Amino acid sequence: MQIINNYIDGDTVEIKSERFSDVFNPSTGKAIAKVGLSSDKEVDTAVASSKIAFEKWSKMTSLKRSRILNKFRILLEDNAEEMAYLISKEHGKVHSDALGEVTRGIEVVEFACGAPHLLKGEMTENVGTDIDSYSVRQPLGVVAGITPFNFPAMVPMWMFPMALACGNTFVLKPSERDPSVVMFYAKLMTKAGFPDGVFNVVQGDKVAVDRLLSHPDVSAISFVGSTPIAKYIYHTGALHGKRVQSLGGAKNHMVVMPDADMEGAVNGLMGAAYGSAGERCMAISVVVAVGEEIAEKLKKALKEQISKLKIGPGSDPEAEMGPLVTHQHLERVKEYIDSGIEQGAELVVDGRGYKSEKKDCEKGFFMGASLFDNVTPEMKIYKEEIFGPVLSMVRVNSFEEAVQLINSHEFGNGTTIYTRDGDSARSFSNSIQVGMVGVNIPIPVPMAFHSFGGWKASLFGVNHMHGIDGIRFYTRLKTITTRWPKGIRNDNEFIMPTM
Repeated sequence: MQIINNYIDGDTVEIKSERFSDVFNPSTGKAIAKVGLSSDKEVDTAVASSKIAFEKWSKMTSLKRSRILNKFRILLEDNAEEMAYLISKEHGKVHSDALGEVTRGIEVVEFACGAPHLLKGEMTENVGTDIDSYSVRQPLGVVAGITPFNFPAMVPMWMFPMALACGNTFVLKPSERDPSVVMFYAKLMTKAGFPDGVFNVVQGDKVAVDRLLSHPDVSAISFVGSTPIAKYIYHTGALHGKRVQSLGGAKNHMVVMPDADMEGAVNGLMGAAYGSAGERCMAISVVVAVGEEIAEKLKKALKEQISKLKIGPGSDPEAEMGPLVTHQHLERVKEYIDSGIEQGAELVVDGRGYKSEKKDCEKGFFMGASLFDNVTPEMKIYKEEIFGPVLSMVRVNSFEEAVQLINSHEFGNGTTIYTRDGDSARSFSNSIQVGMVGVNIPIPVPMAFHSFGGWKASLFGVNHMHGIDGIRFYTRLKTITTRWPKGIRNDNEFIMPTM
């Protein structure tokens, strides 16, 4: 069986900790590889490599760094299909979705290629008599990323291209559930011309995470995952004096107003709720129907569309939804559905009994799409992030009630409203306490040149991912004030400079 190891100093390095985790193909339910779980010492080796590489990489001109990133971007585009195949094989998402993930990741690399412009500081001439002041942005040093299973290619690319463009070196700890795609593009980075040690990969579990959080030579940590872990990462990293950017969970709502384009709303909901089997931090898991009439229409239309949903392995070109990532997660999602029934929600469509009839997929981690109606805010299925193909409908009587419902939730990652009324859309956008907002857009994920991040319990730290916030996070600001004397002066000055 294939063993997946670390990538340090431009080459694969065997993990000698003798601890391993199985990597499954979710479509078949079979273990297809083992990934090594690094020890503290192996993490230290990667960090030491990146620390040495930082000395030269940080002094390289930003233009040269950008050119290497651009070569990497071209290699990513040339190998996008192969990367999508690896994602589908280990994560389970359908090929078209996996290819879309790669594309969104490449867009951040493309944005990072413009870092020479973004790294420019500010200058003010003559702030005092013959005194000038200017600012520069300088890299932090060795920085690390800890990334989730649901976007094994894209989320790492939210982090390291920005970090490298700014002159930092990077250590990545990917999810142990689907680690192969990261190893694939680590090799592409070496091919593109990144010096050894600039980008290192350490496989592992909590042992590796805790060592990165405590390591004295790691200056900053980026994380994406569940809120409980995000809190842990943020507090532990801060305790060790690190800059931390920690993105947590979500419970994203779509408000459907009485004047909405019903067909557009339903089509948007199908992809936003059930795409990637709901394993997205930006998945719409709650639809808020304003008025009984719109609720009944939504219920009928969604039930009909769910019956047509094509479920299959990621390799099936006709499949619209693949399996869940592990058997354990499949059982966890089923428990949420059980909870919804017990607490009084109406299960309109039950996906628990789905079994794939595809060859070799009988033991895959498949589940059908599920739909609940008459969900209320005190229910577990409303309060918690399920991370599966389960959509809950909440009925409200007014726009104001919808806004209050969303603002009262502990998460504030993404939300959207479907309406033809500009005043409602503007009021919603301005008053909603959520970091990313859509209007007639099912999944409001910003493009690479804007920044990604939520509010409330969906983000711990100040800076969002990529965009200009990525530059801010991976650099520290230095302001320099200068005066060049016109001649030799013998008088001493003890007062603060003033105008």
